[in-house]
Amino acid sequence: MAARLLDGTRIAADIRTELIARVEACTLAAQRPPTLGILLVGDDPASEVYVNTKSKAGDALGLKVDVVRLPKTATLDKAKEVVCRFNRSQNHDGILVQAPLPSALGTIAEQTLFEAIDPMKDVDGFHPINFGRLAQGRSVFAPCTPSGILELLDRSCINLKGQRAVVIGRSQIVGKPVALMLLHRHATVTVCHSQTRDLPALARDADVLIAALGRPAFVTSEFVKPGATVIDVGVNRLVDETIVKSLLPLGSPRLQTFARRGSLLVGDVHPAVSETAGALTPV
Repeated sequence: MAARLLDGTRIAADIRTELIARVEACTLAAQRPPTLGILLVGDDPASEVYVNTKSKAGDALGLKVDVVRLPKTATLDKAKEVVCRFNRSQNHDGILVQAPLPSALGTIAEQTLFEAIDPMKDVDGFHPINFGRLAQGRSVFAPCTPSGILELLDRSCINLKGQRAVVIGRSQIVGKPVALMLLHRHATVTVCHSQTRDLPALARDADVLIAALGRPAFVTSEFVKPGATVIDVGVNRLVDETIVKSLLPLGSPRLQTFARRGSLLVGDVHPAVSETAGALTPV
């Protein structure tokens, strides 16, 4: 039997409706809309898309989004100056530094800027203080993707208490924080990564399996216990027709999408997992 598809689109629409009312109340109380300051350094196309998407989402909710763009030649000090200006501003309620940063800024640039953000305005939850609070179960801001995963599970009526959860991936953005959040919800959590031995066997023990490793269609049915809930965090763009055809059954509408666009977005979970899982997020 095919897995129940968890409808993230519908849930996101419900959340947006709820947020519009909350933003209206905040705007009335403060006599100005809540304002997010975003720092974008360089001209990375994907980052431009992400920032534009965030700006449009903010506009739709009634938020003000203030984007400061710096050229890729900007120094780390100049970027930090923008963050500090957002910190001092009484009119900026949240701050976001769009990653990745240009390599010319150095290997520690991201962490330097994340640590420069006022923890009380750190909406991504990347500041060490906020990560520590998350570990203690008293976070003010938690990273957005892990928060979205928990919200999706809650609104899909999937119980976590006493369940075995396996997280494949240990990134600072998704893997580690979502593991902590699952622990706080009384799940028994195992974190796996590229050096984990016998990964499929460990994954098959999961009642809830979260794939966040950034490898297209890596998680196959071999990894999934029948009836498990599978959350696919991955977003991978494929352009190789041979690979795409190997993943999808003949006649799949997604093959037509690939033929039309020349590329296809797939997750970290193989499409065939839908025949084994009990519930699954589509990509």
